[in-house]
Amino acid sequence: MKVKEQVDAKKVRLGVDEALELASKANQVIVARGKKIVEHDMKKDRPSDEELTKGIMGPSGNLRAPTLVVGKKMLVGFHEDVYQEVIVN
Repeated sequence: MKVKEQVDAKKVRLGVDEALELASKANQVIVARGKKIVEHDMKKDRPSDEELTKGIMGPSGNLRAPTLVVGKKMLVGFHEDVYQEVIVN
């Protein structure tokens, strides 16, 4: 898989507006917090901005890292099984 763009989260901060704009371009947003996985279908059943913000934003007010955009999927947080499924398949 070829990496199109890599952004250092320590140097480039994305606030709520930028993070929601990025999420709105995806067909699916997958949020991983520990062992919990929440999948949002952005085309059929888009969550409210408030609900989406709770999942994708960190306590610092910035987009949580790591965040990957693979095709039309946005993955926020790390979960090995989800990474395997999205990146390998």
